Amino acid sequence: MRILIVDDDKEIVDLLAIYLLNEGYEIEKAFDGMEALERLAQKSIDLVILDVMMPNLDGIEVTKRVRKNSQIPILMASAKTNDMDKIMGLMTGADDYVAKPFNPLEVIARVKSLLRRANYSQQNKQEDVIEAGPLIIDKQSHVVQTKDGTPIKLTALEFSVLFLLASHPNRVFSSEEIFDRCWKMENYVSYKTVMVHISNLREKLEKATSGEKVIQTVWGVGYKIEA
Repeated sequence: MRILIVDDDKEIVDLLAIYLLNEGYEIEKAFDGMEALERLAQKSIDLVILDVMMPNLDGIEVTKRVRKNSQIPILMASAKTNDMDKIMGLMTGADDYVAKPFNPLEVIARVKSLLRRANYSQQNKQEDVIEAGPLIIDKQSHVVQTKDGTPIKLTALEFSVLFLLASHPNRVFSSEEIFDRCWKMENYVSYKTVMVHISNLREKLEKATSGEKVIQTVWGVGYKIEA
């Protein structure tokens, strides 16, 4: 993990850098707002510790610009302890706020918490939104579309089958497994029902993707979507 420390007070930057390096983080430093934006453009940064009062460009304006195209965690630090200043920082897009003078150990604890939250959020996002070949599948909204934005209308069962295959790339599922996982009912319907639904699903997908075969048949075994 790489952390960008931004403050016009070099002693504060160096002090935080020592503590963060001891925790195993990589460190980038900036001493004003414009330099901070340059570092963000040049490097892959996982979290920013950002002072509010700085020359050239203050922390509030830096946060506004970052939030136009990034959700990177921002821990704002300021000597201003007024509640309105804290509220302004958080409303602008900061994820957390710490008042100066601070205990470096408190900053470390807040950094770890923000990184855990960011990692959890990213994992959930990856689990809920899947890319499968030319498709983007959103589990939460039950939306399937091509990567160029063309929506594909599926029934609830067709979506369930597609999401099952796409969330386990390269794994072959038998008709029986697909039926058990997606139909969620006693086995009083023929497994041929799965074949009919997959046939309809394929037709819709191929129509939307100019004939691309997203679902592969493994003869005598079942169906899969290749990674």
